[in-house]
Amino acid sequence: MFTIDAHLDLAMNALEWNRDLRWTASEINAGEIARGLCDKPDRGKATVSLPDLRRGSIGLVVATQIARYTARDNPLPGWNSPEQAWAQTQGQRAWYRAMEEAGEMVQIRDLAGLEAHVSLWESAIAAGDDCARLPVGYILTLEGADSIVTLAHLERAYADGLRALGPAHYGPGRYAYGTDASAPLGVQGKELLSEMDRLGMILDTTHLCDVAFWEALEVFTGPVWASHCNCRALVDHNRQYSDEMIRAVVERGGVIGIPLDAWMMVPGWIRGKTTPEAAGCNLSVMLDHLDHVCQVAGNAEHVGIGSDLDGAYGREQSPYDLETIADLARLPEMLATRGYAAGDVEKIMHGNWLTCLRRAWAT
Repeated sequence: MFTIDAHLDLAMNALEWNRDLRWTASEINAGEIARGLCDKPDRGKATVSLPDLRRGSIGLVVATQIARYTARDNPLPGWNSPEQAWAQTQGQRAWYRAMEEAGEMVQIRDLAGLEAHVSLWESAIAAGDDCARLPVGYILTLEGADSIVTLAHLERAYADGLRALGPAHYGPGRYAYGTDASAPLGVQGKELLSEMDRLGMILDTTHLCDVAFWEALEVFTGPVWASHCNCRALVDHNRQYSDEMIRAVVERGGVIGIPLDAWMMVPGWIRGKTTPEAAGCNLSVMLDHLDHVCQVAGNAEHVGIGSDLDGAYGREQSPYDLETIADLARLPEMLATRGYAAGDVEKIMHGNWLTCLRRAWAT
């Protein structure tokens, strides 16, 4: 089934992990193991590649640019100035362009491009054709707004294809505070949202601290989604969404993407110690979070996939029954086993994201 994944850090993996995503995940892992790489905990444990996306019929992704600015007293990793962070995002953009020139990917910027790309993939899948040669479509998003040096840079980024933006990531940010931090939006944050409104961008509320989340929904009038958030009712952490936050996104016509980072899936996870097997973290747990969103929303029209696979972690922190992202192709059968109707399965796998995008880009 044609599938949309609303959150993947492809360029980050290509540039910071030095992974050629034209290789399969198996080839990437074999190369890292052969070289004895141990600079990152997920070396040799990658799950995402362009061939594996195609193998799983994941023909459209929301792909990130990401670069945090950290002040001198901020212990989080990041760049020492917004200008350096901007330069990093532009390097990531250059990688996406290179993949386009190689015929591996195609950027989706508007409704016409979206419909043409979806038709291409759905026609190939319906005909039983090999999708191995189809370009993977991507919608460009920015995770954390620290790299937006000025609002003029945001307009420049929009002209270059940026269509969604999450103002915060982890800790204190220049425009909004995110996970494990808390502060109101402030003047800069509100100005950013106003400019996003003017440009017609999608607000990704993922990672916003609670107070900034509620303020953002008051200030911002445009389309909203949460690309990769799980449920606080199941795993109690400020990174997750409370039922009230889920309802707020639903009321705005948004979609919540369910991620596969194990610490957000099961309670009590200890980084570097807990294993997916010991925690019982499998794909069925993902569906528990998905089910909860559906119960809060009252239907299956506001949930989708936002896997965040290889988001600075690998198989050591992913469901134990997932080897690569291609295994998301198992979800339709798993959803059907849980009693989801065929139409609702299609909505979860791609339809809800398409509805959100069509509404956002209709004008």
